[in-house]
Amino acid sequence: MHKRFIVYRDLKPANILLDENGHVRISDLGLACDFSKKKPHASVGTHGYMAPEVLSKGTPYDSSADWFSFGCMLYKLLKGHSPFRQHKTKDKHEIDRMTLTMNVELPESFSKELRDLLEGLLQRDIDKRLGCKGGGAEEVKSHPFFAGIDWNQVYYQKYTPPLIPPRGEVNAADAFDIGSFDEEDTKGIKLTEQDQELYRYFPLTISERWQQEVAETVFETVNTEADKVEQKRKAKQKQRFDADEKESDCILHGYIKKYGGSFASVWQTRYAKLYPNRLELHTESGSTKPELVFMDQIEEVSPDFVQFKNEQCVQIRFRDGIRDGKLILTNSDEIGLKEWALSLRAAHKESQELLGSMAKKAGKIYGTEGQRGAGPDGKQLGGSGGGAGMVMPGGGATGGVIAAGGQKNANGGSN
Repeated sequence: MHKRFIVYRDLKPANILLDENGHVRISDLGLACDFSKKKPHASVGTHGYMAPEVLSKGTPYDSSADWFSFGCMLYKLLKGHSPFRQHKTKDKHEIDRMTLTMNVELPESFSKELRDLLEGLLQRDIDKRLGCKGGGAEEVKSHPFFAGIDWNQVYYQKYTPPLIPPRGEVNAADAFDIGSFDEEDTKGIKLTEQDQELYRYFPLTISERWQQEVAETVFETVNTEADKVEQKRKAKQKQRFDADEKESDCILHGYIKKYGGSFASVWQTRYAKLYPNRLELHTESGSTKPELVFMDQIEEVSPDFVQFKNEQCVQIRFRDGIRDGKLILTNSDEIGLKEWALSLRAAHKESQELLGSMAKKAGKIYGTEGQRGAGPDGKQLGGSGGGAGMVMPGGGATGGVIAAGGQKNANGGSN
């Protein structure tokens, strides 16, 4: 980059990546600048890695800034913090002040060669800084610390890397961590058409794994927002239903899923209301009349949960000739599903007992006790005769009432 008169200006560990073979790649060239015609003087970069001349506003600089940042980065890799971020200070003005005035004290545990390398790179005086005395990168490569390194082997990537990242892995918490800037650490610059022309021929590789992670992260965010909107809508609807049921004989109400649809092949969300004599299944919009299931239409509510489409379900089986034979209900909340199952069984049992009791009373009144009458579905009602069906509490008519002098239907008409 320096041979092409480009100063990087943001050298730090976070911008150094390893490719799939374990070799180093420099990333994030958002602050890189061409100084072939005019030296930059803007104070940009990351605090704790910026050279003194970069912090001195109005002072022109060139590739010298990168060698100072290189020294800061080596120190960070060795000690775990920038030489100017001691005591975990986050005050950027204090960090800048220390960069401009403080002489870095190197630990005694560092070797003589390492100490000399860092002292050379961290020189505030550009003319004394390693890499800035006219030799450029060759000054750094020829330093005793790198004795024994074959730089041709490095250039042709012949050395075996100490670490090879798992293939396809992205070393970031999520997609939004890649390419993001800390607005307080870096000052944003806009890329001009001339900048874009410079970067046009840079190779770009995006792995399928990375594309998948981007898609998953973005869609997860979109879905999360959609879920929040849906939860608010359901909460408002539930408040309305709660207000409607305060003064009624509703036993239980809430969201539940019913298996059905145009082709009887999908789960449909319904707002269910259970009364002593019926079950109402309302659509989420509430714009259409609810589906009604009367207790006298039910043959049995499954005593145990049944497994259906990989879901624990309550199965309602209808009497012969009524509806489609059965109704399958489930709930994503296991406790809620148990409550629905218990309430449905109890309501069905009580309605059957009530029907039997009313049939006996009707038999005594009309002198038909002991005879067994048929319900509207053709089945015998237990205990007594002429009561082919009774009007149950809550308004659910089950059929006509047979009287001694004739038949009166549920609507009050006489035959």
